[in-house]
Amino acid sequence: MELKNIVIIGATSSIAQHCARHWLAKPCCVLLVGRSEERLARVADDLRVRSPQSEISFATLDFLDPLAVESLVRNAVTPSSIDLALIAHGDLPDQEQVQRDLAGCRDALALNAISPALFAEALVCKMEQTGGGQLVVIGSVAGDRGRKSNYIYGSAKALLDRYVQGLQHRFSGSAITVTLVKPGPTSTPMTAHLGDAGPGLAPVESVAQCIVQGVGKGKLVIYAPGKWALIMMVIRHLPRFIFNKLDI
Repeated sequence: MELKNIVIIGATSSIAQHCARHWLAKPCCVLLVGRSEERLARVADDLRVRSPQSEISFATLDFLDPLAVESLVRNAVTPSSIDLALIAHGDLPDQEQVQRDLAGCRDALALNAISPALFAEALVCKMEQTGGGQLVVIGSVAGDRGRKSNYIYGSAKALLDRYVQGLQHRFSGSAITVTLVKPGPTSTPMTAHLGDAGPGLAPVESVAQCIVQGVGKGKLVIYAPGKWALIMMVIRHLPRFIFNKLDI
């Protein structure tokens, strides 16, 4: 499929940037959306150098404001069809900290679950009006089973998982396709605080390539890297009495 109009929510994320570089190998129109104008400008400048024939713009807003989300998609997004929309924002909180800080817990749940759902609803509404498109939502393997090391982040991603399943059911057989991406632990600024404790972090370049290839094939669920599909299948099916003995 030839991509002409692309929208990237959370465009300053490392995974989103590397996906954009792949898609911009051919000229297209891209709207980058984020919360920091300074960081977005840097990303836009980098992509313009890599793809000088593409038209690249950016916009900022409060990701938790439903009226701002609705207004952005209605007014800033191209009036023609959206070929591809990627929702890539999120934040990995410190589990022990958000266990003690209810405001931080609320913010983590809102940014990682509610905000992506708001954007998704606005985008698919736009796609319905213009005749179709492909929505890609980045979740996480953390949503496959609750674990003590990251259950607040994981529960947000589990909500997103069920939400995307509902969208897929809603648009089954239509011109709108919805893809859920489940990256494993990836070497990005979001995981930099893990340091040496990082559990075999995958290079962000390979994760992005896996996502782009899967999206190009129209996959509905993409584990990135692919080995995580098997790993999480095992974890999901472990009996509770065994699972509870694991320090994960």
